[in-house]
Amino acid sequence: MQRGLILCLIALFAVAALIGSVAVGSVSIPAGELLAAFSGKASGPVADIVWKLRLPRVAAGFACGGLLALAGTLLQVLLRNPLADPYIFGVSGGAALGVLLAMLLGFGAAIQSGLGLAGAIGASAAVFLLSFRGGEWNPYRLLLTGVVIAAGLNAALSLILVLAPHTAVKGMLYWLMGDLGYAGNPVPALLVLAVLLAVILPLARMLNVLALGRTKALSLGVPVAGMEILLYVLAAVATVTAVLVGGTIGFIGLIVPHLVRLLGLADHRWLLPASVLAGGSLLVVADAFARSLWAPLQFPVGVLTALLGVPVLLLLLAGRSDAAR
Repeated sequence: MQRGLILCLIALFAVAALIGSVAVGSVSIPAGELLAAFSGKASGPVADIVWKLRLPRVAAGFACGGLLALAGTLLQVLLRNPLADPYIFGVSGGAALGVLLAMLLGFGAAIQSGLGLAGAIGASAAVFLLSFRGGEWNPYRLLLTGVVIAAGLNAALSLILVLAPHTAVKGMLYWLMGDLGYAGNPVPALLVLAVLLAVILPLARMLNVLALGRTKALSLGVPVAGMEILLYVLAAVATVTAVLVGGTIGFIGLIVPHLVRLLGLADHRWLLPASVLAGGSLLVVADAFARSLWAPLQFPVGVLTALLGVPVLLLLLAGRSDAAR
């Protein structure tokens, strides 16, 4: 099957996921009423549900999933490791520390987002500075530094949860598990996603070479050091934005690039946009299930992505092991 056709099918799946996710929830909306709401011919409760509640949440979920998938794809090139995850910088821990600290002190949503952004930037900057020494970049040092800093941040998060009053712990846990219920305006996240794609897509051929290894890339004239710094910065920005939108939603950035490669889109000219579309649509579908399976009860979408991601990852690892034999 041609790569263009595969990308078109993924795009059609994304459109269907977006429309279907707007229609389902604690109150199901028939197709006719949904079409009327989209065309502006409907008013009242249905229009309010579509435009004020579900559509912003669905758009935020698509942006969050697309950003995580993009970050995972870039990191797997940067580290030459197919198991690289967007959260290896300690970005999620830094953002969580800022947000939970703001919750503990009783600050509102704006200050929570500001402190979360500051914590995420601080964690990613610390990992970068500790991994880039003497003008030399070491991906393995980056990985180890990220793991160590993430462990320290997790300890600090546990301390905050112990000190927090019982009335605040549930909200903190929901944020830590990943929840799109408080995503807010999706436009900034969508703009960040569009800008990051516009920056990296023209460099997709270099990514194909860099994925073969530093030595090969240097011999073919790729500016390896500059490309690696750019990949780090873009992946960090994508991860920070996704975390601020939906909290720490796992497995999307790890699993989606693998699934897209299995469809035959290993070339980054196709892999990058396909991963964004697939990651966004999968998170939107997972969130639709999370808020409709036990409606009106809703549970964090990060729980569902983890429950689905673990068996998928194990199957992928089993497949790789069989192929190796």
